[in-house]
Amino acid sequence: MENKYKKDIQYYKFCSYGFFKNLRFFDAFLILFFLDNGVDFLEIGILYSIRELVLMVFEIPSGIISDAFGRRKTLASSFLIYIVSFIIFYLSNTYVLFVFAMGLFAIADAFRTGVHKAMIFQYLKINNWSDQKIGYYGKTRSWSQAGSAFSALISGSLVFWYLDYRIIFLASIIPYIIDMILVLSYPRYLEGEISYLSINKVSSKFREVYLATLKTIKNLIYFTTLTNLSIFTGYNRVIKDYIQPIIAILAISIPLLSNYTDNQKIAVIVGIIYFFMFLITAIASSYSGTFKSLFKNYYRPMNFTLLFGLVMGVMVGIFVQGDALIVSILCFFTIMVIENLRKPIGIGIIATISKDKAMATSLSITSQAKSLFAVILAPSIGWLADLYGPGVAVTTISIGIIIISPAFLLSDNHRK
Repeated sequence: MENKYKKDIQYYKFCSYGFFKNLRFFDAFLILFFLDNGVDFLEIGILYSIRELVLMVFEIPSGIISDAFGRRKTLASSFLIYIVSFIIFYLSNTYVLFVFAMGLFAIADAFRTGVHKAMIFQYLKINNWSDQKIGYYGKTRSWSQAGSAFSALISGSLVFWYLDYRIIFLASIIPYIIDMILVLSYPRYLEGEISYLSINKVSSKFREVYLATLKTIKNLIYFTTLTNLSIFTGYNRVIKDYIQPIIAILAISIPLLSNYTDNQKIAVIVGIIYFFMFLITAIASSYSGTFKSLFKNYYRPMNFTLLFGLVMGVMVGIFVQGDALIVSILCFFTIMVIENLRKPIGIGIIATISKDKAMATSLSITSQAKSLFAVILAPSIGWLADLYGPGVAVTTISIGIIIISPAFLLSDNHRK
């Protein structure tokens, strides 16, 4: 389908925002960083749960806070909080400080994600491009994945030369300063309607989300659509970093770079693999609208990608146990590609079936559901990884979700 929107200056600002936002040099090495500091998989799972739990709580009033201070200032403030968390990660060597840094990171995430999506959708509405949500959001998201790709190469180089995972947190400060300046350059009409902040408004927002959640649960069609989208996103957020120890085993075992240390081998192989992985997911995200058009209905691509992604998760552990590490890594690749194909489609569905006034709440509930699934899954996969290894842990979790998947598969009732 031909794009009706124009690739104007603001389009490229949205894309640049995503590119710099994903220059998070620690992404490709986060679990390896924790393991290097004596944190086991269960404790890592708990850290991930804390991140998602804090995100759930603070994301609810984030819209009200952005309304009070303005979306641009809220986004800029979120980048300041990120930077503080990076500094604490860089300086920390105890689990308690890691918990504190992870909590700050989650707060920053809460004040960023929903706010920026709202600015994109408002920009589309102003320009009468609302029917282009999937394609537009998919294209801007692809730049985020491209940022992740280049981030992997840079972070791999930093770890190779400095032989220290901590340097990647310090380096992540630079692109976040650039992004902070960038969002302040957004046009004022994307600021949103400024209103006063009060305790009553915050408590009212919590009540609104609570009541909307109850209403969502009662509406079977909406509930299954929401669950279908959110459970795979939560699943992907929890398992995606467990590719890192598998890559590390592969890097040490192959007879390349024999003159270098194991950590240098890991840095090179992780950087290269993550670069190509994010490059492919960037392409996948940009073609999410095209992928959706291959199906007659919205619900079919959502069901297909959900089940196929989970089957790939099952295969991860099977191939690890069979010492086919490269094939196992390719299964991880596939899961991430699927997430980037289906997420713009799912977000577009939620935005379409929600009335204008309820769209922000619907997107908030979607994010809450994703975080809730991640909170539940993260400690479980960490505990299983300590007992049986990361591969078996991913397989076990994947099988468990497949077993309950009939409860949230979409049907012909979702065609409308």
